[in-house]
Amino acid sequence: MDQQEVLQALNVPMQIIDRLVVVGVGLIGGSLALALKSAGMVRQVVGVGRSAENLHWAQQHGIIDVSCELVDALQGANVVLLATPVGQMPAVMQAMSPHLAAGTLVMDAGSTKQDVVDCMVRYLPQHLRWCVPAHPIAGAEFSGARAARADLFHNRNVVLTPLDETDAEALAQITRLWQHSGASVGQMPAGEHDAVFAAVSHLPHMLAFALVDMLARRDNAAQLFAFAASGFRDFTRIAGSSPEMWRDIALANQPALLRELDAYQAQLTQLRAALAKKDGEALMQSFSFASAARIRWGNERM
Repeated sequence: MDQQEVLQALNVPMQIIDRLVVVGVGLIGGSLALALKSAGMVRQVVGVGRSAENLHWAQQHGIIDVSCELVDALQGANVVLLATPVGQMPAVMQAMSPHLAAGTLVMDAGSTKQDVVDCMVRYLPQHLRWCVPAHPIAGAEFSGARAARADLFHNRNVVLTPLDETDAEALAQITRLWQHSGASVGQMPAGEHDAVFAAVSHLPHMLAFALVDMLARRDNAAQLFAFAASGFRDFTRIAGSSPEMWRDIALANQPALLRELDAYQAQLTQLRAALAKKDGEALMQSFSFASAARIRWGNERM
């Protein structure tokens, strides 16, 4: 797509969405629905999901207006958000394909992007001009409609990874949609996205899950958790996230995540060697470099 076309399209005011379909009414899908409702940018939100209880709760609390099966939900849809775990997206896209009308915008909210792009190319080949993969950087350890809140995306980043076939107007519409939710929107290629987030998101989740799993399996697990304090709480908070979602993310981003795990293992090996030799200077150098980098990053985000 031409960058000038995108800029021109962004100058056209966004129209109110008559029918937004949210497939997967959880933290992300539910929060976007609430944000757009709060901004007055959507008239009707239709929820689709596996749990009737979750959809009922979402409707009772005004997150969605109605729930129904996917095929019925797509009738008259302007925008479809796929907010399921990434492992479910191939089946959802395949089911959607025969029922999507020309011009219906399709985006996702997955934490990996190259697999989503590949699924769109495979299952929605006639619809690619209206497909805009997206990743809102606003996760939490909670899931389900009860975790949704209207301000989740305020001052958060959303990364779009448009396809070569994505229409400039479609990209501009999705950009404005996320901006109306309070987010800052940027773009990058899908492969670059997956490499970046393997390091700063997917690897930390793997480490948190691994540490909690290791300690929870020990005979004295109750004692360990009883004495765990703020450091353990902060480091392992994300281990309370959805196991299904993170299993799918790990498998979807396997090559990049394996590289990051290998790099982290090499770093641990160096630290272990320094500790075994009681090399305080080596430990001090590593800790000081890391501490300065973390403080600098924290200050930049204030």
